[in-house]
Amino acid sequence: MAITCEAAIPDSKLARAITEFVRDTETELLFNHSSRVYAFGALAGVRRELTFDRELLYAGAMFHDVGLMPAHSSLDERFEVDGANAVRSFLRSHGVSEEDVYTVWTAIALHTTPGIPVHMHPVVALVTAGVEMDVLGLTYNECPDAEREAVVSAFPRTPNFKEDIIQAFYDGIRHKPGTTFGNVKADVIADKEPGFHRANFCSVIRSSRWPESAHAQSCGCR
Repeated sequence: MAITCEAAIPDSKLARAITEFVRDTETELLFNHSSRVYAFGALAGVRRELTFDRELLYAGAMFHDVGLMPAHSSLDERFEVDGANAVRSFLRSHGVSEEDVYTVWTAIALHTTPGIPVHMHPVVALVTAGVEMDVLGLTYNECPDAEREAVVSAFPRTPNFKEDIIQAFYDGIRHKPGTTFGNVKADVIADKEPGFHRANFCSVIRSSRWPESAHAQSCGCR
Protein backbone atom coordinates (compact mmCIF):
# COMPACT_ATOMS: atom_id res chain seq x y z
CA MET A 1 0.00 0.00 0.00
CA ALA A 2 1.34 3.44 -0.94
CA ILE A 3 1.94 6.03 1.74
CA THR A 4 -0.94 8.50 2.01
CA CYS A 5 -0.70 12.04 0.69
CA GLU A 6 -0.94 13.38 4.26
CA ALA A 7 2.36 11.68 5.09
CA ALA A 8 4.08 12.19 1.73
CA ILE A 9 7.42 13.97 1.67
CA PRO A 10 7.10 17.53 0.33
CA ASP A 11 7.98 17.80 -3.36
CA SER A 12 10.29 20.78 -3.13
CA LYS A 13 13.90 21.76 -3.70
CA LEU A 14 14.47 22.20 0.04
CA ALA A 15 12.98 18.81 0.91
CA ARG A 16 15.12 17.08 -1.72
CA ALA A 17 18.21 18.78 -0.31
CA ILE A 18 17.26 17.65 3.20
CA THR A 19 16.81 14.07 2.00
CA GLU A 20 20.18 14.08 0.27
CA PHE A 21 22.00 15.57 3.26
CA VAL A 22 20.52 13.20 5.83
CA ARG A 23 20.90 10.14 3.61
CA ASP A 24 24.59 10.97 3.23
CA THR A 25 24.98 11.69 6.95
CA GLU A 26 23.04 9.07 8.87
CA THR A 27 22.97 5.30 8.97
CA GLU A 28 20.16 3.53 7.14
CA LEU A 29 18.59 2.74 10.51
CA LEU A 30 18.41 6.40 11.51
CA PHE A 31 17.45 7.63 8.04
CA ASN A 32 14.44 5.32 7.93
CA HIS A 33 13.55 6.12 11.53
CA SER A 34 13.68 9.86 10.81
CA SER A 35 11.56 9.40 7.69
CA ARG A 36 8.95 7.55 9.73
CA VAL A 37 9.05 10.29 12.35
CA TYR A 38 8.08 12.77 9.64
CA ALA A 39 5.28 10.56 8.32
CA PHE A 40 3.84 9.79 11.75
CA GLY A 41 4.19 13.42 12.79
CA ALA A 42 2.36 14.62 9.68
CA LEU A 43 -0.42 12.06 10.20
CA ALA A 44 -0.75 13.19 13.83
CA GLY A 45 -1.02 16.77 12.63
CA VAL A 46 -3.89 15.86 10.33
CA ARG A 47 -5.67 13.94 13.10
CA ARG A 48 -5.25 16.88 15.48
CA GLU A 49 -6.42 19.31 12.78
CA LEU A 50 -3.26 21.39 13.08
CA THR A 51 -1.99 23.78 10.44
CA PHE A 52 1.71 23.18 9.88
CA ASP A 53 4.47 23.76 7.35
CA ARG A 54 5.41 20.36 5.93
CA GLU A 55 8.88 21.47 4.83
CA LEU A 56 9.71 22.66 8.34
CA LEU A 57 8.31 19.48 9.86
CA TYR A 58 10.36 17.45 7.41
CA ALA A 59 13.51 19.37 8.35
CA GLY A 60 12.89 18.82 12.06
CA ALA A 61 12.08 15.15 11.70
CA MET A 62 15.00 14.35 9.40
CA PHE A 63 17.61 16.24 11.42
CA HIS A 64 16.40 15.30 14.89
CA ASP A 65 19.02 12.53 15.30
CA VAL A 66 21.85 14.02 13.25
CA GLY A 67 23.57 14.91 16.53
CA LEU A 68 24.15 11.20 17.14
CA MET A 69 26.52 11.03 14.18
CA PRO A 70 30.26 11.57 14.88
CA ALA A 71 30.62 14.31 12.26
CA HIS A 72 28.01 16.43 14.05
CA SER A 73 28.60 15.39 17.65
CA SER A 74 30.21 17.85 20.04
CA LEU A 75 32.19 16.93 23.12
CA ASP A 76 29.95 18.56 25.69
CA GLU A 77 26.58 19.55 24.25
CA ARG A 78 23.44 17.44 24.40
CA PHE A 79 23.00 15.51 21.16
CA GLU A 80 19.67 17.29 20.66
CA VAL A 81 21.50 20.63 20.60
CA ASP A 82 24.05 19.26 18.14
CA GLY A 83 21.24 18.22 15.80
CA ALA A 84 19.49 21.56 16.26
CA ASN A 85 22.70 23.42 15.46
CA ALA A 86 23.21 21.30 12.35
CA VAL A 87 19.74 22.07 11.01
CA ARG A 88 20.22 25.76 11.77
CA SER A 89 23.34 25.91 9.63
CA PHE A 90 21.66 23.89 6.88
CA LEU A 91 18.48 25.96 6.74
CA ARG A 92 20.34 29.25 6.84
CA SER A 93 22.44 28.12 3.89
CA HIS A 94 19.19 27.56 1.98
CA GLY A 95 17.77 31.00 2.73
CA VAL A 96 15.16 29.97 5.29
CA SER A 97 13.95 32.81 7.52
CA GLU A 98 15.36 33.11 11.04
CA GLU A 99 11.90 32.69 12.53
CA ASP A 100 11.44 29.37 10.76
CA VAL A 101 14.99 28.31 11.58
CA TYR A 102 14.31 28.97 15.25
CA THR A 103 11.12 26.90 15.14
CA VAL A 104 12.93 23.87 13.71
CA TRP A 105 15.87 24.37 16.09
CA THR A 106 13.44 24.32 19.01
CA ALA A 107 11.63 21.24 17.69
CA ILE A 108 14.85 19.25 17.67
CA ALA A 109 16.22 20.63 20.93
CA LEU A 110 13.05 19.66 22.81
CA HIS A 111 12.18 16.35 21.19
CA THR A 112 13.31 14.33 24.23
CA THR A 113 11.57 16.60 26.75
CA PRO A 114 8.14 15.02 27.37
CA GLY A 115 5.10 17.11 28.14
CA ILE A 116 6.31 20.46 26.75
CA PRO A 117 6.40 20.27 22.91
CA VAL A 118 2.71 19.34 22.71
CA HIS A 119 1.84 22.85 23.95
CA MET A 120 4.11 24.63 21.48
CA HIS A 121 4.23 25.51 17.76
CA PRO A 122 2.75 22.69 15.62
CA VAL A 123 6.15 21.84 14.10
CA VAL A 124 7.65 21.50 17.58
CA ALA A 125 4.72 19.39 18.76
CA LEU A 126 4.68 17.13 15.72
CA VAL A 127 8.38 16.28 15.64
CA THR A 128 7.99 14.97 19.17
CA ALA A 129 4.72 13.24 18.24
CA GLY A 130 6.50 11.40 15.44
CA VAL A 131 9.34 10.35 17.72
CA GLU A 132 6.96 9.18 20.43
CA MET A 133 5.05 7.10 17.91
CA ASP A 134 8.02 5.45 16.18
CA VAL A 135 10.21 4.84 19.22
CA LEU A 136 7.77 4.52 22.11
CA GLY A 137 4.54 3.59 20.36
CA LEU A 138 2.61 6.02 22.57
CA THR A 139 -0.07 6.67 19.96
CA TYR A 140 0.10 3.28 18.24
CA ASN A 141 -3.62 2.64 18.59
CA GLU A 142 -4.53 6.08 17.26
CA CYS A 143 -2.89 5.34 13.91
CA PRO A 144 -5.00 3.08 11.65
CA ASP A 145 -3.36 -0.18 10.66
CA ALA A 146 -3.31 0.72 6.96
CA GLU A 147 -1.49 4.02 7.59
CA ARG A 148 0.99 2.44 9.95
CA GLU A 149 1.75 -0.41 7.58
CA ALA A 150 2.18 1.96 4.63
CA VAL A 151 4.73 4.07 6.52
CA VAL A 152 6.71 1.03 7.64
CA SER A 153 6.58 -0.43 4.14
CA ALA A 154 8.05 2.76 2.69
CA PHE A 155 10.66 3.15 5.46
CA PRO A 156 11.24 -0.29 7.03
CA ARG A 157 11.96 -0.98 10.66
CA THR A 158 14.78 -3.44 11.22
CA PRO A 159 13.75 -6.87 12.58
CA ASN A 160 15.20 -5.91 15.98
CA PHE A 161 14.48 -2.19 15.82
CA LYS A 162 13.80 -1.66 19.51
CA GLU A 163 17.26 -2.86 20.53
CA ASP A 164 18.88 -1.37 17.43
CA ILE A 165 17.63 2.15 18.18
CA ILE A 166 18.69 1.92 21.82
CA GLN A 167 22.16 0.90 20.64
CA ALA A 168 22.23 3.78 18.15
CA PHE A 169 21.34 6.22 20.92
CA TYR A 170 24.08 4.79 23.12
CA ASP A 171 26.71 4.88 20.38
CA GLY A 172 25.92 8.55 19.79
CA ILE A 173 26.10 9.72 23.41
CA ARG A 174 28.37 7.28 25.23
CA HIS A 175 31.33 9.67 25.04
CA LYS A 176 29.49 12.42 26.94
CA PRO A 177 27.26 10.81 29.59
CA GLY A 178 27.12 14.03 31.59
CA THR A 179 24.93 15.60 28.92
CA THR A 180 22.12 13.18 29.77
CA PHE A 181 21.50 14.77 33.17
CA GLY A 182 17.77 15.42 33.56
CA ASN A 183 17.09 13.71 30.25
CA VAL A 184 15.56 10.41 29.14
CA LYS A 185 18.86 9.46 27.51
CA ALA A 186 20.33 8.84 30.97
CA ASP A 187 18.26 5.65 30.87
CA VAL A 188 20.14 4.58 27.74
CA ILE A 189 23.53 4.94 29.43
CA ALA A 190 22.27 3.11 32.51
CA ASP A 191 20.90 0.28 30.34
CA LYS A 192 24.23 -0.24 28.57
CA GLU A 193 26.52 0.50 31.52
CA PRO A 194 25.16 -1.14 34.69
CA GLY A 195 27.75 0.68 36.82
CA PHE A 196 26.67 4.11 35.58
CA HIS A 197 25.75 6.55 38.34
CA ARG A 198 23.58 9.32 36.99
CA ALA A 199 23.67 12.78 38.49
CA ASN A 200 20.94 13.47 41.01
CA PHE A 201 19.11 16.80 41.00
CA CYS A 202 18.65 16.86 44.76
CA SER A 203 22.31 16.04 45.31
CA VAL A 204 23.32 18.95 43.07
CA ILE A 205 21.20 21.30 45.19
CA ARG A 206 22.56 19.98 48.47
CA SER A 207 26.19 20.11 47.36
CA SER A 208 26.05 23.62 45.90
CA ARG A 209 28.39 26.34 47.19
CA TRP A 210 25.51 28.18 48.86
CA PRO A 211 25.68 28.09 52.68
CA GLU A 212 22.40 27.24 54.42
CA SER A 213 22.13 30.72 55.94
CA ALA A 214 23.30 32.69 52.87
CA HIS A 215 20.23 34.95 52.76
CA ALA A 216 20.37 35.76 56.47
CA GLN A 217 24.08 36.57 56.25
CA SER A 218 23.73 38.83 53.20
CA CYS A 219 20.71 40.88 54.32
CA GLY A 220 21.10 40.89 58.06
CA CYS A 221 17.83 39.03 58.57
CA ARG A 222 17.11 37.35 61.89
